[in-house]
Amino acid sequence: MPPVAARAALSGVILAAKLSALADDFTPIDDLQERLTLLVDRARRAPPLPAADRIEGHRVLGCISAVWLTAELRPDGSLTFHADADSPLVRGLVVGVADFFSGATPAEIAASDTDPLATLELLANLSPTRRNGLTAVRQRIRTLAQSHLA
Repeated sequence: MPPVAARAALSGVILAAKLSALADDFTPIDDLQERLTLLVDRARRAPPLPAADRIEGHRVLGCISAVWLTAELRPDGSLTFHADADSPLVRGLVVGVADFFSGATPAEIAASDTDPLATLELLANLSPTRRNGLTAVRQRIRTLAQSHLA
């Protein structure tokens, strides 16, 4: 089966498997602050977005902090998202969301209403403005995915 056809056959499976793996990693940690710390630590290992991608066209509108998000269509038909932010906590959150949706097809992402941070109960201690910004990030990911639908 060609890579794109194989990816289409797995539609819905990638995000479900990733959500299950995240739950396995995060739910044993009872303290929500420790969960956020783990997410921020994971994001520190991600490379920063190149300066050439930190442009106004890649900014996520609706975020108080400066947040940038790009998408790359891979040869296998999946998308890879790259994100960055000017705040360590916000960077941890947006890199976590970008990593979650990376590897899925545009169709799977466009059809998904999954919020990995809500599933992991990471939104409870965030301000309403941060939650609104993360909604904007998820919407931008969905919009970028829809723009790559064939």
